[in-house]
Amino acid sequence: MQHHVRPEGTPPTNGYSHAVSFAGPMLVISGQVPLDAEGRLVGYDDCAAQTRQVFRNLEVVLAAAGATMSDVVKLTVFLTNMADLAGFRSVRDEFVDPQRPPASSLVQVGGLVHPAFRIEIEAIAALRPPVD
Repeated sequence: MQHHVRPEGTPPTNGYSHAVSFAGPMLVISGQVPLDAEGRLVGYDDCAAQTRQVFRNLEVVLAAAGATMSDVVKLTVFLTNMADLAGFRSVRDEFVDPQRPPASSLVQVGGLVHPAFRIEIEAIAALRPPVD
């Protein structure tokens, strides 16, 4: 895996790579939302708490496939309110290595599947080839 954080001639980044190249199998993770293992909403009106739960959910899904956050090559983030951007970035930086951040897209949306959800994140990870 190679992180192309800021190739010459590209604009500055804030917690993401412009591109990540990798070879081998990949894992595509559905959008994760701020629900705990029992399906309860975490952080009703608290974007940081919701973001932290979403990243915890991503970690659980990754672990089920034998991967970690360091294997994530792409994040797509959906926020319902751009005022939550700073809070999202702060929590993201607890989970993502700032020296090897994934490629990322962030989109403001009019709403998510549940009206109380403020954030949803989907991911693509590079899986390590099985050891024979």
